[in-house]
Amino acid sequence: MYGARDMLRLFALALVLLISGAASGAPVSTPLFELSFPDSARAEPVTGRILLMISRSGEPEVRFQVGWINSPPLFGADVKNLRPGESIFINGDTLGYPLRTLRDIPPGDYYVQALLNVYTEFHRADGHTIWAHMDQWEGQHFNTSPGNLLSKVQKLHLDATTDYTFKVELTDVIPPIQVPADSKWVKRVKIQSQILTRFWGHPIYLGAVVLLPHDYGDHPERRYPVIYEQDHFSLQPPFGFNTEDHPEEASVREFRQSIGVETGYQFYRSWQSADFPQMIAVTLLHPTPYYDDSYAVNSANNGPYGDALMTELIPYLEKQLRIIHEPYARVLTGGSTGGWESLALQIYYPDFFGGAWAFYPDPVDFRRYLLVNIYQDSTAFVFNSSQMPYFLRGDWTSVEQPIVRSPDGHIIATIRQDSQLESVLASRGRSGGVLENWEAVYGPVGDDGYPRQLWDKDTGRIDHTVAEYMRSHGYDLQDYLRIHWETIGHELVGKMHVFCGDMDNFYLNESVYLLQQFFHQSQNPHYGGSFEYGRPRKGHGWQPMTNAKLVRNIARYIAANAPEGADLDWVGNSVWREHTSNHGVPVAISPPQSYSARRHD
Repeated sequence: MYGARDMLRLFALALVLLISGAASGAPVSTPLFELSFPDSARAEPVTGRILLMISRSGEPEVRFQVGWINSPPLFGADVKNLRPGESIFINGDTLGYPLRTLRDIPPGDYYVQALLNVYTEFHRADGHTIWAHMDQWEGQHFNTSPGNLLSKVQKLHLDATTDYTFKVELTDVIPPIQVPADSKWVKRVKIQSQILTRFWGHPIYLGAVVLLPHDYGDHPERRYPVIYEQDHFSLQPPFGFNTEDHPEEASVREFRQSIGVETGYQFYRSWQSADFPQMIAVTLLHPTPYYDDSYAVNSANNGPYGDALMTELIPYLEKQLRIIHEPYARVLTGGSTGGWESLALQIYYPDFFGGAWAFYPDPVDFRRYLLVNIYQDSTAFVFNSSQMPYFLRGDWTSVEQPIVRSPDGHIIATIRQDSQLESVLASRGRSGGVLENWEAVYGPVGDDGYPRQLWDKDTGRIDHTVAEYMRSHGYDLQDYLRIHWETIGHELVGKMHVFCGDMDNFYLNESVYLLQQFFHQSQNPHYGGSFEYGRPRKGHGWQPMTNAKLVRNIARYIAANAPEGADLDWVGNSVWREHTSNHGVPVAISPPQSYSARRHD
């Protein structure tokens, strides 16, 4: 005799079979996975996103293989109020990546795992109620986020030419993050933001990882300059600092050497030496319900993260740490996301920070949003040859817009593919992918409370009203500078230093060229900063100096622009022994005298 729950399960299974092609009039295979979780894993209903992950290899665990452009197949579906013991189905029509459906998987033996990314309900101050993943201090990584449900890895034979049905039970729960212990060198901070908590209607946290100078405990009266490093969420120390000399795999060593940085242990050896600059380095942590990082600005979707960082987290750090409370002694650095943030904070708060060293920043001019001109192109998926020289134009051919390349120019993935991946990872802009994160940071709120799409993830068609919103709200940094240069230019002279490889894997050098063009043409005043490009074939992550050399250059810059009579005992002899290079070390600027922060509304 069937109970009510069994009857519902059979009805759902019949409906899935019908939808997947049983009524089409032709024999169609119906691969099917039935997913559920027991009350021993979670007693409460779950709203979130369930992912079925399939790989030819069981090592590492399948969940650690998926989520990026080289991901093995995964398939995703939303769940709403799914109760213990109830089932959700992944069938032959469920959208996947990189294969579109389960039917596209060749016959063979595979390792299979399922994961349920748990969402939280937010009642926001803007009147919208949404469901999104609340970061658990893991940096919005669904495959390691505490509380997410997980199945054991199973080895299964899949053959889409025949019907098959497998049941997968999510019996495990990902455990809490283990925060590394503090040490003499490294301290970690986590505070609740009142500003963001009010916006989200839920506790929201900010944090930092602090790296102290070697003599910090020896001179309790001394204050130090600070380097605010911007980066993706990580509980590891700034600049990769590591007191242990761990062995490197050959491939890791080869990549590290190709981009010009030292190991974390080598940096530690420099940092702890007696003649190295004694400075404080701080990595700021500010994950959002959409991404591992807020981009350090106020945003319609994310909320007032810029205000929270500038009026809550940084003042808290500068009260707890012996930081020099003067603009000349606060500088910024970071790469990629952190490169954009370093420039943005310097530009939006020009008289609070004393300089920015930005490496391979995310698009700083949205005429090259990757390679897409979001203001003029009609689609993000296909290259528009009408803007090319006449001999490169074509009316009958179309070329996919790339998103990633190798340093020698081979296309690794396209924007269409990455858009498909993000659509599988989540609906409504909640994938945690970079494209949807940019929409959350820069774009408007949709009628449903979630970020409006800049382009349709299925067709690539660009919504130019979203593009214009991004520009009119100042997120296109080159355009913002162009409009406000007369007002803020004199406060930015000599402060902007940008570095990028000429073959950046994500084509970020293209927007950097446009920013450089603006700066080189700037007048009244001229910008007085620097640009440097890695050639030949230098990709994402390249920098022209080691991290230790960067810190020495920054120290020299700060010391050269310190007000008369400032204490320079922190500088370190090695700074003055080194020959002054051209790596962003002009010293002819006057230190800003006041702080009148321009909040980014």
